[in-house]
Amino acid sequence: MSNRYNNEPGNRNLGTQGNKDTLSGKAKEMGGKMKQMFGKMTGKRSMQARGRAQETGGNLQQGTGKVERKVDDVVDDVKR
Repeated sequence: MSNRYNNEPGNRNLGTQGNKDTLSGKAKEMGGKMKQMFGKMTGKRSMQARGRAQETGGNLQQGTGKVERKVDDVVDDVKR
């Protein structure tokens, strides 16, 4: 049986965490894209650079979330 709803310490559900990381990463990515566009419109290169960095961070966080979900799926399959 899966510990999907068990909130005890040490029983962290990577699938749930993965979903949160993926969504949070997507939001960061979109925010970074908006900063880049704003930087281009205003001619502020530093804003563009911060936007690129934020977008990259968001992409990495999304990747982490996907890996966490895959690991959780494998662990759940092993438990069955």
